[in-house]
Amino acid sequence: MKGAPDSGKKIKRVDLTKTVLSSARDIAKETKVKAIFVYLDALPEPAHLAVLKGGADVFVITRNKQVEKEVMEVARKVLVAPPVALTRMGQVKVGVIMALALNLIAVGDKIVCLTGLPELQNLDTISVLEIGKEFELLSSLDHAAVTESTSPEVFQAVLSLALELANQGREGKSVGAIFVIGDQDKVYQYSRQMIINPFKGYAASDRNILDATLKDTIKEFSTLDGAFVITGAGIVMCAGRHLNAAYTGEGLPHGLGARHAAAAAITGVAKAVAITISESTGTVTIFKDGKILMEIERP
Repeated sequence: MKGAPDSGKKIKRVDLTKTVLSSARDIAKETKVKAIFVYLDALPEPAHLAVLKGGADVFVITRNKQVEKEVMEVARKVLVAPPVALTRMGQVKVGVIMALALNLIAVGDKIVCLTGLPELQNLDTISVLEIGKEFELLSSLDHAAVTESTSPEVFQAVLSLALELANQGREGKSVGAIFVIGDQDKVYQYSRQMIINPFKGYAASDRNILDATLKDTIKEFSTLDGAFVITGAGIVMCAGRHLNAAYTGEGLPHGLGARHAAAAAITGVAKAVAITISESTGTVTIFKDGKILMEIERP
């Protein structure tokens, strides 16, 4: 009889998830939304997604790269999130920015997002959002330029790495960093090398951000002052680069310092994307065209 209470709790969790899924299906049908985003890691079983089959496009957000075959009959796309803890809104933001980078959704689209905490194995939150009207979700409407100077795969790889560093730090210490992606010639015009470039002299194939073996090297150099400069093809050009473009935009939100101003400034003069990690809060901020595009807070 000791197992009875646990069994009851499991049934309640599954019933709630099914209710959330069926409610999302009905909302999507009645409001004609573009897509339904589901944080799969909070689902008791991927098979529960079948409730959504035949309706709006379904995009699955998950940290598990191996689930694609299990959900392919229902999901249009599997968006692989970094292996870190995310708030419920963080789950939504990661899914949305990846979908925007892949041109799967656009400003003006209405979406339904289903989220929950993986440790509870329960979808418990439904959000109905319109891309471009939710300032908390997307701070700037100029999202189309996210992948103007880079590929979605490179952008996602850098974002994932930044979120890992923000959540885990380096050797137990918080890390603050800047990654600038794309338009490296222009970026170089508005920057200077502060230290001996640790990536100089290595073959391009050994410096590609898409190579998983490079991740630990990037993390090791993340403690250096200055920025990483990465080409649109994913080649890491340097670390320890001082960005000296002048920031001439509107005032940044309170609490953001020199690192964020430098990131905003460099994207104002170059067709690049900059991703920063706040050493004090762990918030990851994405900049484009001199503006904040999105902020993803650490839990």
